[in-house]
Amino acid sequence: MRIRLHGTPAETAAALNAIARVLHIQQISRPYPDRRSPLFQRIYLHATPREDTRP
Repeated sequence: MRIRLHGTPAETAAALNAIARVLHIQQISRPYPDRRSPLFQRIYLHATPREDTRP
């Protein structure tokens, strides 16, 4: 699946750490600046469910 994270650098880093606990992250894009606010960024992830978290 493809996931977009949007927020401050600290928020996207925290979200990335949380997501990595339940999904296997295959690829992470570079941070892209937000079009409207320089305080925010976008990061794109490609991820799959982790084997150890499947029911």
